[in-house]
Amino acid sequence: MWTLKAWQGRFVANALPAGERLRAYAGWCNAVEGNTTFYATPTRETVATWAQQTDPGFRLVVKLPKRITHERRLTDVAADVRAFLDAVEPLGTRAHALWIQLPGSFGPDDVPVLSGFLRRMPAEHRYAVEVRHPGFFTDARSTAGLEAALENTAAEWIPFDTTAFFRSPPTSDAERDAWSKKPRMPLRTVALTERPIVRYLGRDDDDSTVEGWQGWLDVVTAWLREGRSPTVFVHTPDNADAPALARRFHDAVRARLPQLEPLPDPEPVEPLTLF
Repeated sequence: MWTLKAWQGRFVANALPAGERLRAYAGWCNAVEGNTTFYATPTRETVATWAQQTDPGFRLVVKLPKRITHERRLTDVAADVRAFLDAVEPLGTRAHALWIQLPGSFGPDDVPVLSGFLRRMPAEHRYAVEVRHPGFFTDARSTAGLEAALENTAAEWIPFDTTAFFRSPPTSDAERDAWSKKPRMPLRTVALTERPIVRYLGRDDDDSTVEGWQGWLDVVTAWLREGRSPTVFVHTPDNADAPALARRFHDAVRARLPQLEPLPDPEPVEPLTLF
């Protein structure tokens, strides 16, 4: 995400090399989704540069490769898992959670496979699972079955809240593209661990995005008061304003809990000049 073209000249400098953009992003937010790892396991050298650009307390939620989760569906993946864990080892404490995003076809009947997979994973990592099969949300027995499997291995359930996005028809090209690709996920606001993770999708209109997250302000504030340490990712279809929106969400929570640590002060981005 930190190399998004729309952020250059706004949140990171235009002339900033790709290998320095995560450092600039880390001045805006203290967590990021590692989504590129879904497409291929990175080299240790690449991951080491991520560690070099961030403080030890920075949070990377790193997605397991699709070969493990989607193509092999968590079965016969020992070699792939070892390669991935070796690649992300340089992150150290920055690996806040390993993100297991499962396809929509991975349903309640597949929970034993997930349970076995989680039990085989090394205990030194935290794991967070995102499911997209509607049965996990609409059938109480399936919900309880998945929660039990996750709680037995201290894993978290990541909700992907798209309710605000699908509340009204799309009004931009980016929204129309997302309309056909993003899942229509029911709202879930239950935390299973001390470190819940939320993914929220708003609209390209900032006011609509802010209106849609109002309920999450209550939930996140309650989690913090319970002593939990949540991580919230704010998305829009084009993600053009995502860092500023994330800070706006954090500020809104901090207005309720002034003791919450502020986000870092970003370095100013120099405007483009003709000479």
